[in-house]
Amino acid sequence: MSTVSRLIVIVLFDGVDLLDVTGPPEVFSLARRESEEAAGYEVVLAAETMDPVTTGAGVRVLPDTTFDDLSARSIDTLIVPGAVEVDHRRRVHPLTDPGVVARVKQLAGRTRRVTSVCVGAHILAAAGLLDGKRATTHWSTAQQLADDYPAVEVDADPIFIRQGDVWTGAGISACLDLSLALIADDLGEGVALNIARQLVMYLKRPSGQSQFSVPLERVSMTRRIEDLRHHILRNIGEPLTLADLAAHAHIGDRQLTRIFKAELGMTPHAYVESARVEVARGRLESTDATLERVAASCGFGTVDTLVRAFRRRLDTTPTEYRRRFRTGGA
Repeated sequence: MSTVSRLIVIVLFDGVDLLDVTGPPEVFSLARRESEEAAGYEVVLAAETMDPVTTGAGVRVLPDTTFDDLSARSIDTLIVPGAVEVDHRRRVHPLTDPGVVARVKQLAGRTRRVTSVCVGAHILAAAGLLDGKRATTHWSTAQQLADDYPAVEVDADPIFIRQGDVWTGAGISACLDLSLALIADDLGEGVALNIARQLVMYLKRPSGQSQFSVPLERVSMTRRIEDLRHHILRNIGEPLTLADLAAHAHIGDRQLTRIFKAELGMTPHAYVESARVEVARGRLESTDATLERVAASCGFGTVDTLVRAFRRRLDTTPTEYRRRFRTGGA
């Protein structure tokens, strides 16, 4: 089976955050192993020259190629990491070297999609790539991003935001979430979910947010409960009572409750509600389905029940959630 190659270019420059550079390749490298279609990614680190680059952590990284050498290649995804300096008052300031900004603008012109990690959003903004778009960055520099670039609609809450072919991510560790989202967009959420499990992390869907995410992917130590969790998601529109779940798992009601509390930290009822909210979130983000249809398809029965669950779990309403987190490309 042939491998579909997608060139991922990560921009290197002095002072860059180390995890921003090393995190994404780790995620993309798992795609070959987890994807049935054997779709692969070629990840390269690109810099102005082939000299070692010293990251903000003091670790030196060797580039794979130079910006000039990429001129003849088609780029699938450009990842722009960030860099900061801290002043004597311990205030954080993002770095936007004019040379790096110019290179990013140049590369973006022949890239299918452009992404930033953490304060890399400041570089995208300086290159004019975020004008008229909603974007996120690390919470500590969000106000500065808004002040410096009034044409950008800054939202500091989401872990990442997609606006067409431009994606922005929040804090440093969000490079992993963002990479999973890109893979989900390419290969489907099933592949991304498998990779998330390998990394022992939650799957953050490419929905432009995640701070409301319900931890549905906490791994169970019991195969029976793991199977039951998947049964719940496959039958989310059904009643899924405690008796139904216990019967499916071939154990008693009380034993099932004890296992859920021990392994997942919640009762079966609470887990089912969390799962219903999680699925409803995805449908509110990516479809135009009415609240009545979302409530019915997710097993809530009525809109009132849906609203109460959202208020209880997310401290918001389904309508407000959709208004705020509707996927830009949907």
